[in-house]
Amino acid sequence: MLLPPADFKLDSKRYSRLGELGFRRGGEQVYRPHCPNCQACVSCRVPVARFQANRSQRRCLRRHQTTQTFIKPAAFDPEQYALYRRYHAARHADDEQPEQISPESYMDFFVCRWQTTRFVEFRQAERLFAVAVVDWLDHGLSAVYTFFDPEAARLSPGVYAVLWQIEHAKELGLEYVYLGYWIENCRKMQYKIAYQPLEGRIGQNWLEIGE
Repeated sequence: MLLPPADFKLDSKRYSRLGELGFRRGGEQVYRPHCPNCQACVSCRVPVARFQANRSQRRCLRRHQTTQTFIKPAAFDPEQYALYRRYHAARHADDEQPEQISPESYMDFFVCRWQTTRFVEFRQAERLFAVAVVDWLDHGLSAVYTFFDPEAARLSPGVYAVLWQIEHAKELGLEYVYLGYWIENCRKMQYKIAYQPLEGRIGQNWLEIGE
């Protein structure tokens, strides 16, 4: 794993530059995979001006015609926290039991002092069913994490959260939505390749990677 120098003082502008170089944030830790004999982890981003929704993504958009979106500050919210614990219990209970997730560890996982982060709520009939944690960069949005009500899985909330970020980046005049790392042979990361065109950080350049 490649880390910035210990004495490198981070702020939102510098993190935006690191994002262009393929770095990623987890809490206040900024990193990029760096394995001498393996290049499987590919930082990827969607150039939003050229994005074309496929048939499945267009169906998802139609399912969300009545979805309301609220952009909230990166502050602790009990309703969002309860939703995250339900999501974690359904999807990641083997990693950590929900009761072990304190409000402090929950916030430490998503936010940091030097980055502009927002919690984007998605609601239908006033019911909160998904939250996307999003970093605002100088030139794009970075999808940090999305969690949702397991009972709302039929709505494809993860897909919709990415589509919303792409559209919102366009509205803001930003160039990219960063989706983190893509690994070709990892089933859990295969969904990222569906957002086309998709660029991957290969060596020192951003190159298109296709389905």
